[in-house]
Amino acid sequence: MLQQKKVGITDTILRDAHQSLIATRMKIDEMLPIAEKLDKVGFHSLEMWGGATFDSCIRFLNEDPWERLRKLKEKIKNTPLQMLLRGQNLLGYHHYPDDVVDLFVKKSIENGIDIIRIFDALNDIRNMEKAIEATKKYKGHAQGTVVYTISPVHNNEYYVSVAKQLVDLGIDSLCIKDMAGLLSPYDAYELVTRLKKEINVPIQLHSHYTSGMASMTYLKAIEAGVDVIDTAMSPFALGTSQPPTETMVAVLKNTLYDTNLDMGLLSEIADHFKEVRTHYKIDSIITMVDTMVLNYQIPGGMLSNLTSQLKQQNALGKLPDVLKEVPKVREDLGYPPLVTPTSQIVGTQAVVNVITGDRYKMVINEVKNYVRGLYGKPPAPISPEIKQKIIGDEEVITCRPADLLEPELEKDLKEIAYYIEQDEDVLTYALFPQIAVKFFQERQAGKYKIDSNLTQKEKFDVYPS
Repeated sequence: MLQQKKVGITDTILRDAHQSLIATRMKIDEMLPIAEKLDKVGFHSLEMWGGATFDSCIRFLNEDPWERLRKLKEKIKNTPLQMLLRGQNLLGYHHYPDDVVDLFVKKSIENGIDIIRIFDALNDIRNMEKAIEATKKYKGHAQGTVVYTISPVHNNEYYVSVAKQLVDLGIDSLCIKDMAGLLSPYDAYELVTRLKKEINVPIQLHSHYTSGMASMTYLKAIEAGVDVIDTAMSPFALGTSQPPTETMVAVLKNTLYDTNLDMGLLSEIADHFKEVRTHYKIDSIITMVDTMVLNYQIPGGMLSNLTSQLKQQNALGKLPDVLKEVPKVREDLGYPPLVTPTSQIVGTQAVVNVITGDRYKMVINEVKNYVRGLYGKPPAPISPEIKQKIIGDEEVITCRPADLLEPELEKDLKEIAYYIEQDEDVLTYALFPQIAVKFFQERQAGKYKIDSNLTQKEKFDVYPS
């Protein structure tokens, strides 16, 4: 007889859902009024931090991302809060030294994060080691991640091998991260079945609806034994976001996999986000199913970036050529999965190749650093011809890239001593130096409007080093 297996739901409404559909612009004031109801649902977790939220908070919303985390933690007392972390890249776009990674993880957990989903764009285990180690050290739940893509070198044996290495590092659970919606239902069934035989940690599946397959993929993965799926409240679901929470709950109701979540409560929450959605203009391109992703493996966010770059060059008509060039550049670079930051690296070089009309006549610095090995080990070897064309006779590093980085927190502290109001400010600065300084200056200016008679010395005394 088949056993009852309740499936957990991680809702992404507070992070990936609005990152996917409205460029991470949802404000804390639109989250807090519904936070307590979200907490009552009984979700496995709420993904509400990390990814692009940190950057967006200080760059566009004039919000302190650490304060956002603390405010939500005050309202959400029972449901684990989850974040997405780009391994050694943290929430930025290049590697940071180990001292920055350690403190960032420590402060994330202290401020309210329970589960940290840790991934690396190249599935290079070395780039996830430090973040996993720190998460365990500070008593957080470390979720290791296998980034899913399709290429001649990516197959189930490859993914199982990566998963086993992550388990050896001590992860508490494993996520299959299908950022472009490429994982088909029957492939998901086979992959989850294999993983369930080979590893003994809970398995979570994260997919996007871009290709139109994600809901079906979830069902087959559930039948194969997946423990948790990522969904989004319906007003911010579908398209380049996740399958709708309410739909998946309804589909699983009265089955062996019943989530036991209250549809009435979910409907009340959906009403709130329907109103929030009216505050934003959502491009129809990212809300529709786009099977082009199956041909070019270009996630929705990457497509938006490519379109923007071509518009700036007054060359939007070259988009079809760029879409054909992306897979070629990806092949040249050893088939990296197209997820931050490799999606930006591959996409920008593809645009440059098409605009110049001469492949690799101009090479962006990020591609040079990638070929040098500074982002990690590519999934497949880069051919000597491509290497020669991009970096000439330069040596390629073989060590863990972060081993080449000197500790920097002490230097950062000295540089922003004047602005510091909280311990976390040094991390904000370490990740995004220029944007952080502007944010700190505006924060101070707002406070000093209250008493414009403060002298420079008095201002410094307010924020000692």
